[in-house]
Amino acid sequence: MGQDTGTVTCAVCGNTFGEGETRRVCDATPGTQAALKSQMPEIGPDQSVCLPDIARMRRVYLERLLEKERGELTALDEQVLESLETGTLVADEPDATWEDARGLGERAADAVARFGGSWTFILTFCVILAVWMAVNATGFLLRTFDPYPFILLNLVLSCIAALQAPIIMMSQRRQEAKDRLRSENDYKVNLKAELEIRHLHEKIDLHLHRQWERLASIQRLQIELLEEAARGDMPRK
Repeated sequence: MGQDTGTVTCAVCGNTFGEGETRRVCDATPGTQAALKSQMPEIGPDQSVCLPDIARMRRVYLERLLEKERGELTALDEQVLESLETGTLVADEPDATWEDARGLGERAADAVARFGGSWTFILTFCVILAVWMAVNATGFLLRTFDPYPFILLNLVLSCIAALQAPIIMMSQRRQEAKDRLRSENDYKVNLKAELEIRHLHEKIDLHLHRQWERLASIQRLQIELLEEAARGDMPRK
């Protein structure tokens, strides 16, 4: 205990904290206790450890757990462990970040790809082709400028296809990158939820074990009292 009333000295870092900012070793989950024991074999169950060191030991335990189950940790695993240690959110907003990072050319590519994959583009293009061929086949209203077999029309269509294909590919690559970012975000959220649930299970198991120990001690005390009462009621010879 610290010299001031209401302060506690951390057994790991040696700094002084308020009583609400520390936990006893025995109050930590078994995994965190094992990590503490591996770092400080001499630490006792009634000694106090600050919350940052508890979080750090919990991260050490989870790192060993993931390495045992999955092998080498990835950068995404490290981000999840960092989030668990610091208590920050691991989920990002990929759509908002992605929209803000787009340049003028990327916005134009997305707009062209969006319009080129719509029924509006298909119907409009069919109307233009029909009018082009009708005008040049009949000479109606206008002088024929591209007679059959419509060589100029074929050239225009080839140019449009040659330009539209790479623009659509640019937009698709951006969409793939966005989908990959969203998948990584989902993986981090799911992994953090899995680790948090496992940690909650350990806490519940620890509390249940302590509750059974208290019930067993109360039962032993009741049995002792009953035995004493029975011996007191027995007639003496």
